Amino acid sequence: MSVEPAAGESSPSGAATSGSAFEVLAAFFKLGLTSFGGPVAHLGYFRAELIERRRWLDDNSYSDLVALCQFLPGPASSQVGIALGLARAGRPLSHSSCLPSASPTGRNWHRPARFAD
Repeated sequence: MSVEPAAGESSPSGAATSGSAFEVLAAFFKLGLTSFGGPVAHLGYFRAELIERRRWLDDNSYSDLVALCQFLPGPASSQVGIALGLARAGRPLSHSSCLPSASPTGRNWHRPARFAD
């Protein structure tokens, strides 16, 4: 007898069950509005929201993913976000999964700094 995971839960093998594009965008947009800090902090926010609360992957799979992304050149948190988007909603949305989490902070990057006289 085979037991299928409930909607939104990860399978016993650690692979994420499929989700909608809206679900992925909403989760990363929420993270973008509520989280702050550098890449290491973002990995902690990803774990709390997407692994512990939403159960997109099991903890061992997430740890393996973080280890792989830290080994690769580039920002590990962006790579983990892209991989989580890929695992959850498929290829078309994988790269755009990091956009909502970066856009609330990134909207101020183009503004020049103002210093008091």
